[in-house]
This record gives sequence, C-alpha cells and structure tokens, in this order.
Amino acid sequence: MPPRASKRKSAPPNSSSVTSSDGRSVSSKAKIKGLEKIDRLFNTYANSSFGMIDPEGIEALCSDLGVDYTDVRILMLAWKLKAEKQGYFTQDEWQTGLKALGVDSLSKLKKALSDLEKEVEKPSNYEDFYTYAFRYCLTEEKQKSVDIESICELLNLVLGVQFRPQIDSLIEYLKVQNDYKVINSDQWINFLRFCKEISFPDLENYDAIQAWPLILDNYVEWMREKHS
Repeated sequence: MPPRASKRKSAPPNSSSVTSSDGRSVSSKAKIKGLEKIDRLFNTYANSSFGMIDPEGIEALCSDLGVDYTDVRILMLAWKLKAEKQGYFTQDEWQTGLKALGVDSLSKLKKALSDLEKEVEKPSNYEDFYTYAFRYCLTEEKQKSVDIESICELLNLVLGVQFRPQIDSLIEYLKVQNDYKVINSDQWINFLRFCKEISFPDLENYDAIQAWPLILDNYVEWMREKHS
C-alpha cells in the first residue's frame, strides 16, 4: 500500500534541491561543469611534464589575453591565485583563483582583469598586494631580500602609477647609491609608507628620529643635498 500523501503543500524546489535524471543536483552539476572548463583552460597553458603553468605558459596566456608579460595585472592575477612561486601557477591555485573571480573562460578572464585592478586598488587590499609583490620575488628557498635592480622594476610596476614623482626619484637614488645591494621586507613596506605619508618633493614632514629605515634617511639626505 503506497504511503498516504501529505496534506501540507511542499515548499517550491530551490536550485540546490532540483535534481537531474542521474540524481545529482542541478547546482552541483553546474559547479562540476564550471570546474571542468577551468581545468580545460588550465590544460591549454600547462606544461604537462610539470602539471603546472610555467613561464612559457604564462607568456602564452598573456599573448592570448592581449597584455604584456610585465603588465601589473598579471602580478595582480598571481596575487588573486595566491601563487607561491614566481612564474608558475599550480592547478589548485588556478582553480581557487578563477573560481574566486567567477571566471571559466579566456574571454571572461580578459574582462576580469579590469575588475581585478579595482579590487586591488581598494585600501583594504592594496597593502596586501604590495606585500605579496615583494614575496613573489623571493625565488630561492630562505631568501629574505631582493636585488636593487629587481626592486626598481617592481617599484615602477606597483607604485609608479600612483606615486610617479616619488618613485622616479627613489629609483634614481637606488641606482646611484652604493651602500645597499639588496632590499628586505621592512625596507620595502616603508617605501609605501613613505610615499603615502611624506610630502614630496619638499619632504618637510620627514623626521629621521621616527622609525624609518636608514636607507630612507640616506635617501632624504641625498634629496636635500641635491636640491639645496
């Protein structure tokens, strides 16, 4: 004898409860399909020997996206993917990052780059991105500092648009000084703080007694002598 039908009206099905003929929910199938598309895109650029996208794959991706390999948006993409190794994207990083962006195709990724710029520009995200940019340049195990040449390129890339006069001047100093061959994380973080807090080019509110790295004390001294 079949069970007696309930007199209560059943709630309308939602997306998570709708099932297809094979018993899987529609939303579950959509997620799986989306992940498959993300993986197909990954495999387009991945080196099958390593199972990850390598520098050659990233260059091919940049070419298809119509952006330069050195475009800051590629660094922003690496930040969104939480890529641990410079020039490489693992499949897990790719999946997590593209899902967070809501992207599963090249055309969507191309459109997402401008949205990613806006996301990074938010004050709550920018310092994290800036800190990440330094960590991304630590290519060797236990490496804690980055060479001056790379730092100059990185400063130009991540701060040049916002603080062009300060960055041009700081890069000029870094290239002519002989006291420092590398820059550490603390110095890097303080470059951003300097650009945000110190009036430029007069540097009137710079106080060497405050906790500034010595390299910035030296830079300010160099600037004052240059303009005296």
